[in-house]
Amino acid sequence: MAVVVLAIVCCGLYPLVVFGISQILFRDQANGSLITDASGKVRGSRLLGQPFAADKYFHPRPSAAGAGYDSMSSGGSNLGPTSQKLYDSLTNRIAAYRTENNLPASNSVPADAVTASGSGLDPHVSVANAELQVARVAKARGFPESAVRDLVKQHTAPRDFGVFGEPVVNVLELNLALDALK
Repeated sequence: MAVVVLAIVCCGLYPLVVFGISQILFRDQANGSLITDASGKVRGSRLLGQPFAADKYFHPRPSAAGAGYDSMSSGGSNLGPTSQKLYDSLTNRIAAYRTENNLPASNSVPADAVTASGSGLDPHVSVANAELQVARVAKARGFPESAVRDLVKQHTAPRDFGVFGEPVVNVLELNLALDALK
């Protein structure tokens, strides 16, 4: 009898209560924080990064998750600070970032532009990273840099609770806003 009662409570009632509470209090998060475009088509999640490679888009952080942003292979590279493979990878990424954004060798490159996040799925870039990409994106789209810079400002999320972390830009939301501009 105890097994039947526990099965009903643990496998039936408890999951239903948790599901109900999450749908009432945290509906967006419980359903994946999905982002839709103007036509209503789901384009992704606010919580997961996506690859963008074309010059007309802002580029996200590099990903160490499988073949890139593969949520089934989430994880970091596990390469340590003395790893030659990490050093070579960072050197190549820095050179590629400078080339694609037309930056001189004297310009520093934001760390998030060349390093993957711990999960490999981070959907955000730093404001500095986004600002360095503005000229490339504006040129590729034929937009004034000021218009693209304004979009970056509009899509910059402040620090969590006003004190934790740094302001960040969600790459998917920013790129969808760019696509919506005429």
